[in-house]
Amino acid sequence: MSEIDIDAVRADTPGCGEVIHLNNAGASLPPTPVLSATIDFLEAEARTGSYEVASSRVEDLNRVYDAGAVLLGCQANELAYLPSATHAWNAALRSVAFEPGDRVLATTSEYVANVYGLIQLQDEGVDIDLIPEESDGQASLEGLEKLLDERVKLVCATHVPTSGGLVNPVAEIGRLAGEAGALYLLDATQSAGQMSLAVDELGCDFLAITGRKFLRGPRGTALLYARSDLEGLRDPLIMDGRSARWTDDWAYELSEGARRYETFETNVAAKVGFGVAIEYALRIGLDSISKRVTDLADSLRTRLATSPLVRLTDLDGPQSGIVTFYVEGRSSEAVVAALRAWGVNTSVVEPLPSGFDPQRRVAQSLIRASVHYFNTEEELDDAVAAL
Repeated sequence: MSEIDIDAVRADTPGCGEVIHLNNAGASLPPTPVLSATIDFLEAEARTGSYEVASSRVEDLNRVYDAGAVLLGCQANELAYLPSATHAWNAALRSVAFEPGDRVLATTSEYVANVYGLIQLQDEGVDIDLIPEESDGQASLEGLEKLLDERVKLVCATHVPTSGGLVNPVAEIGRLAGEAGALYLLDATQSAGQMSLAVDELGCDFLAITGRKFLRGPRGTALLYARSDLEGLRDPLIMDGRSARWTDDWAYELSEGARRYETFETNVAAKVGFGVAIEYALRIGLDSISKRVTDLADSLRTRLATSPLVRLTDLDGPQSGIVTFYVEGRSSEAVVAALRAWGVNTSVVEPLPSGFDPQRRVAQSLIRASVHYFNTEEELDDAVAAL
C-alpha cells in the first residue's frame, strides 16, 4: 500500500490499546498475524510433536528465507536463521580467515557486542582501527579512504547505532571497501524494518539483522546474509547436522550457502513468526514505513526541543526513528521509570567509552525514544506531556 492505514495497523497491534510504545529500537510490538502464527505453531507442537509439525510444515519454516530474500534483495540460500544478531554478526566475523598483522576498520557506532568481538580479535594479533567521524557523527568517507590499505581484510559498519538517530553512509562505505579488496560486514539491526535495504546497493558481503526491533518479530530471531560467491572463509565455529554432512570418520562437507551457519536446535515457532513479520512489513511497504517513521521522529524532536529542561542529543546528520535526550536535573533511569508508570515505554542509553563517542555526546545516561509507523501524533503529545 502506498499510504499506511494507521487505524488498521493499530487495530492489528494489541499493545496499542495498552501503552504508548516508544521503545521500538529495543523490541517493538508484534502485530496479531505474527502472534497468531507463532502461537499456532507452538500449539501444534504441543498437540502432535515438535519434530512432526516441523516436517509437515516446511513451507511455513521457509517463509523467513523467502521473505528475507525479498527484504534484502538476495537469494534465499544466502540467508541463515540464527537466535540473535550478535550470534549472526560474530558468525560472520569469525568466518574471516584473519592472520596476525591483518587490519579491521570499524565505525565508532558499533554495538557493544560487536566491540567485544573486535577486542578478542585484537588480543589475537589483528589490528583494529576506528574510522574517524564527521562533525555530524557520520563515519568519514575521506577518513576511511586514508585508512584503507592492503592489510585491511575487513571493514565493519553499523547502519544505525543503538545510541542515537544517526544514519551512516553505508553504501558509500561498501563501495570503498570493495574497491580496496576488503570484505564488508554491515550491522543493520536498527535499520531493518524502518528503511529499505538492498545488499547489492549496500555492497556488503555479510549483513546481520534482528527480528524483534523495527521488523516487529518475536525475540530470539535474526538473519545473517552471506554473499554466495565468497571464497577463502573459515568453517563456522559451531556446527552440527544442520551445518554440514558427516562424510567419513574424520571428515565433513559443509551445507550449501549460508545454512552452514545454522544449527539444528532453534526456536521453530519464532522462526515461523519472524517470516510472517517480514511479510507484514513488505505488505505495508518499506518506503512508506521509512517516510512515516522519519516524519514522526522529526515531529517528536520538534516537541522535545520546546519542552522545558529537555535537551536533545542527536547530531545534525541524517536521522532515523531513534531520538535521544536527557532531562536536566533528573537521572535518565528515573525518567524512564516514571514514564513507564504513565504507560509510556522508552529506554536508557548508557555512556560510551570516549573512543566510541569522540564528541562525548553520550557522556551521561540518555533517554531513547524510538517511534514506529503505528505511533500517532496524539501519542507523542501525551508522551511529552508526561515528561
